[in-house]
Amino acid sequence: MSTRKALCAGINLFKNYPSATLQGCVNDAHDMSALLQKLLGFQSGDITVLTDAKATKANIMKNLREMVDGAKTGKYAYLVFSLSSHGTQVPDLSGDEPDRADEAFCPYDLAQAGNQWDKNHIIVDDELRDLFVQVPDNVLLEVYLDTCHSGTGLKAIDMLLDRRPRYLPPPSLEAFKEVENKRPRGLRHGLHEKGVTQQILWAACRSDQTSADANIAGGWHGAFTYFFCKEMYASNNTLSRKDLLAKIRADLTAGHYSQTPQLEVDATRLAKAIG
Repeated sequence: MSTRKALCAGINLFKNYPSATLQGCVNDAHDMSALLQKLLGFQSGDITVLTDAKATKANIMKNLREMVDGAKTGKYAYLVFSLSSHGTQVPDLSGDEPDRADEAFCPYDLAQAGNQWDKNHIIVDDELRDLFVQVPDNVLLEVYLDTCHSGTGLKAIDMLLDRRPRYLPPPSLEAFKEVENKRPRGLRHGLHEKGVTQQILWAACRSDQTSADANIAGGWHGAFTYFFCKEMYASNNTLSRKDLLAKIRADLTAGHYSQTPQLEVDATRLAKAIG
């Protein structure tokens, strides 16, 4: 019986925001599902893939809660969550960092309530952090976020190529002013502050950057997800995470991408590759 479980979510379409359409996120979800099966020992039945209309906040969170509950009962020893979508920002909802903004992630049913994003239709990093800290210490959770964390990283070269930032600004001028010039703390830092070390988090860019939805090799992908998969296959999963990160960063630099992927991991886990 498998002790692995994964959720791969990718959202190109947004129910209430047709102008926000992306092109590479659904491909990312399928690419990650395929990689988990080919290199990391997952079976097709171990993986749930949610795309577009199926990737509502309620459905994403329901699946994540079931994964965490399974880990708590000893059913799962290795969890993976990948998300490709737009990122955005909301005012710090917990109040513990009044000089910062919270990162948030856009599901298919993204919606506005008054001047802000509707909390029932936006996934805030605090929510993920509060869920993931429940994962037992003997269970490995690996999270891949191919989203943007702020809107300040778009470079002129991106406008000349088939690239689009995976970022949506706050939904009103008032909401924008509440997060303007505030750097998101982010999920990774929040888990670190809580002393969580058994979880590995990959982010497609720094918290002050955008990640690219890009036309690469004849198809649309998240630039981070594309090069992550490329280097995993090229090495047949023999690289440490540290070396893998270095190769992905080199690929992005060579492609003139303006994002720097981040890896947050307990140092003892860098000694071996995923698997």
